[in-house]
Amino acid sequence: MEWETVIGLEVHVSLSTRSKLFSGTASEFGAAANTQANIFDLALPGTLPVLNKEALRMAVRFGLAIGAEISKRSVFDRKNYFYPDLPKGYQVTQLDFPTVGKGALSITLGDGSEKVIGVTRAHIEENAGKSLHEEFHGMSGIDLNRAGEPLLEIVSEPEIRSAEEAVAYLKKLHSIVRYLDISDAIMAQGSMRCDVNVSIRPKGETELGTRTEIKNINSFRFVEKAIHSEVLRQQEVIEDGGKITQETRRYDANKDITTAMRSKEVENDYRYFPEPDLLPVEIDDSFIEAIRAELPELPDQKQARFIAEYGLSSYDAGVLTSSREMADFFETVARVGNDAKLAANWVTGDLQALLNKNNWEITQSPIQAERLGTLVARIVDKTVSGKIAKSLFETMLDDPAAVNDIIEREGLKQVTDSGAIEKLVDEVIANSPDQVQQFRDGKEQVLGYLVGQAMKLSQGKANPGQVNQLLRDKLKT
Repeated sequence: MEWETVIGLEVHVSLSTRSKLFSGTASEFGAAANTQANIFDLALPGTLPVLNKEALRMAVRFGLAIGAEISKRSVFDRKNYFYPDLPKGYQVTQLDFPTVGKGALSITLGDGSEKVIGVTRAHIEENAGKSLHEEFHGMSGIDLNRAGEPLLEIVSEPEIRSAEEAVAYLKKLHSIVRYLDISDAIMAQGSMRCDVNVSIRPKGETELGTRTEIKNINSFRFVEKAIHSEVLRQQEVIEDGGKITQETRRYDANKDITTAMRSKEVENDYRYFPEPDLLPVEIDDSFIEAIRAELPELPDQKQARFIAEYGLSSYDAGVLTSSREMADFFETVARVGNDAKLAANWVTGDLQALLNKNNWEITQSPIQAERLGTLVARIVDKTVSGKIAKSLFETMLDDPAAVNDIIEREGLKQVTDSGAIEKLVDEVIANSPDQVQQFRDGKEQVLGYLVGQAMKLSQGKANPGQVNQLLRDKLKT
């Protein structure tokens, strides 16, 4: 039987506010356990919440960026459940009246096709603390630093049909929240986490199958692997005559399997009711429009501009706008180098290969954008050849000197003097009588060999274009 996969994603993004959602406690990653928890975070009797306006502003900012409905009236609710890292015994969230309503994200797949994925809602809620098991034998430690951190939970429609689409959606979401500067979205630190809802149904059916939820996946790669694993498991269960149980599962990356955690809770289990200590939040058009006016150029807009302004391919423009930092880096290289296409080739080619090899972000590049731009400029003005530039790039990794100083010191300037190049060409012609005759007999590809010999004599410093043209001129006489 042919199966269709149906996937919905719930993505939790930690908002980059300076303090927590309902208290003035700092909210920074990496602090010593329980040093960022005040009397409200500890749920001491009599403490009352005060909404962080910046978290609300960030939620609206996100909603506007994805063309979503913005609710002028939103309500906070209590979601009741017991867990040791939830001191109050409930989580403050938004159920029926979230700040951000329906929106959409457009994703680009590997074959170049585009697909629009609906966003059901994005609601503001507080984070729970963290249970620590590894450092304690037979016990668990509780760190309440995260308790009360502001989260934006972004819920997709069940319109994703493959692991590839899920990862593309997540990467687009990741890019947008970073462009908006509302979260660092570092998955390894938990500031962007994903719950994946997976079900399958026979191809052609419209009724949804029973879904399972895979909790707290913190990398794009693991999202892809977890989906593949769970889809295969569900197919095997059904084809063996069994039924899928609605439950919460976890992904074991070491074994590449999902395992059951608990039966899936439904809405009634949480006994939602409006948070009595918080009034409904009301905003007006002027609040929304002020935020809209501050929106930066977003990835899709920047990609379209790169294509139109710099003449880049859709693929290159997509790579270069994948993060705001990468886009800014490229534009600096293009401006200093005075050749956008060559700048794009260097950033997406040699530099990206270096970053990938060392698992570095663009912000960790050992070569700054201005230096790479100067290298590109020296290729453009023919100071160095493309081949010499590759060697110069390697030197720049460990040598902080100015690019022009390295060129002078190492004697890397390209030879463009026509008299010097003519001597090289004459020597190659004299030393290669067989190849010269082959070229004159119509074997054009031999010219590459002759150019190579001239470049070898010049130690790569001769201008290859001049060598090529001069060889042609001399061999035709």
